[in-house]
Amino acid sequence: MSRFADKTVLVTGAGGQLGRLVVEELLAKGARRIIAGSREPGKLAEFEGREVELRQIDFDDPDLAAKLDGVERMLMISTVAANRAEQQRAAVQAARSAGVQHIIYTSAPNPRPNASAGGIADHYWTEQAVAASGLEFTVLRNHIYAEAVLMGAAGALRSGQMFDATAGKGRAYVSRADCARTAAGALLEAQGQNIFDVTGPAPVTQEEVARLLSELSGKSIARIGVTPEQLLEGMLAAGLPPFMANLLVAFDRDAAEGHHAIVADTVERFTGRAPQNLQAVLALHRESLAS
Repeated sequence: MSRFADKTVLVTGAGGQLGRLVVEELLAKGARRIIAGSREPGKLAEFEGREVELRQIDFDDPDLAAKLDGVERMLMISTVAANRAEQQRAAVQAARSAGVQHIIYTSAPNPRPNASAGGIADHYWTEQAVAASGLEFTVLRNHIYAEAVLMGAAGALRSGQMFDATAGKGRAYVSRADCARTAAGALLEAQGQNIFDVTGPAPVTQEEVARLLSELSGKSIARIGVTPEQLLEGMLAAGLPPFMANLLVAFDRDAAEGHHAIVADTVERFTGRAPQNLQAVLALHRESLAS
């Protein structure tokens, strides 16, 4: 039995892609008191009748502390709101007031206050709030999802070209499922105060990504390295919204500086098995890539 299987655990953002997987994993692991939290609990109907309590959890709610009543361990999945840092600091304070014993927070690689990648500073300030709370905590710095490669694959498959400004550096892509299993494991096992990178088994360069996509699709894709300025210009010319273009270029800058190439054993630590590699994740979508 897991160390904290009898504790009341809350998954915030349970209606999202990651949150749903975490709740399913907790059920599979035999957690006995699970709360699935969402701003819209009606979207969690799939968990009704499955020994899961559905609860409205909104980080903008001034009475959030009351909504956390009885929660002992909380997975705080980072939000996507414009006021994310403010929301998450409020959630940490509410957890402290409500008597939550341990916070697990999904962060990002190397968060820092002056980061160029959009939103990375939000993770930094949230981590600071978590550490200053006096509670036990586990920060899970989830690296880039392997599934994110699929989002950019369509354009590459059409044009036969894939542009990036990563300077040939790799990314330790990690599957969303491995992140979910790791988060569930941390909810049921982690103790103390720790920060972990959650990564795939090895860094993968964009040259290797292009090769994998070529092999799986049967189409020839060439990786073309450019400067960040050239990448931004090309994205804007292609009609990408400025906010999104700047965000993607900032992520490439971070990769070029080596922030995405860290490899850690966190997935295996909390799940008991090695993480999937990028090729295995992409192979699950072979049919869509080849269509």
